[in-house]
Amino acid sequence: MTATDRAIASRQGRAPRLPGRIALVTGAAGSIGAAIAEAFAREGATVIVTDIHQAGAAELARRLGGRASARRLDVRDELAWAALMAHVLDAHGRLDVLVNGAGIVVPGQAGRHDPEHACLADWHAVHRSVLDGTFLGCKHALRTMRRARPSGAGGSIVNVLSHAGVVGLAAAAAYASSQAAVRNHSRSVALYCAEQGLTVRCNSVHAPAFLPSMSDPAPDTGGQRAEAPAASLAESSQRRLAAFAEVAAFAVFLAAHESAHLTGAELHADGALGARCAPGSRSAGAPSATRRSR
Repeated sequence: MTATDRAIASRQGRAPRLPGRIALVTGAAGSIGAAIAEAFAREGATVIVTDIHQAGAAELARRLGGRASARRLDVRDELAWAALMAHVLDAHGRLDVLVNGAGIVVPGQAGRHDPEHACLADWHAVHRSVLDGTFLGCKHALRTMRRARPSGAGGSIVNVLSHAGVVGLAAAAAYASSQAAVRNHSRSVALYCAEQGLTVRCNSVHAPAFLPSMSDPAPDTGGQRAEAPAASLAESSQRRLAAFAEVAAFAVFLAAHESAHLTGAELHADGALGARCAPGSRSAGAPSATRRSR
């Protein structure tokens, strides 16, 4: 049992942290997206589970029980976003939390994805899923949250990213580029909301290497997840990668009222990996002897 599992167990019988919150999670048929949806439901939220793989989303909603529902969503489709938000308002009257977790590492077809050999079509496919999908999610969540905010209640947007957006990734150039773009867009959303006087926050959670939770919306994959190439990132100083439940715990914190004044922030579930790679660090740019990917 991990420390996070013990912490979850110790919360049995305590008041939930997200009571009555209406939360929408994209890419929820995958591992980290599912862990976040499960954590939200456990903390008292009503969860709309979305994924392009509808069967996986429906199965998760069934397991979560009465406070969960499933909807198919292709995050690249703006009309689908608009229809989904209309459904959320009709069914629940408001949206409190959006977690943008959908995306792909590399397209389903074979090929090399480094900066020299990646093809333009693959570059566009990854950016459409990761960057365009997050942009559309933020855009339509902001409009929905602006229309239906209970007095004194704040909305929260959580963008789930990988550490590749911080340090780059030679084997998956488009993925690293898209992650970096979403990282900066999260700040833009946070600044915009502050300037507009909106009680909506936008923060990001970063996990090391690749996120296997990310659903692959490419129509030619037959519902299969993209295989992540080996990462060339330095190993975490804690000698292990973050568990799904640990990343989900960050998302719960960012969705809860206790983080009401936190916006434009980046939370790194990386066991000091970022510190190892930071400029000026003794190990910056120097991979450890043991490399791990997931």
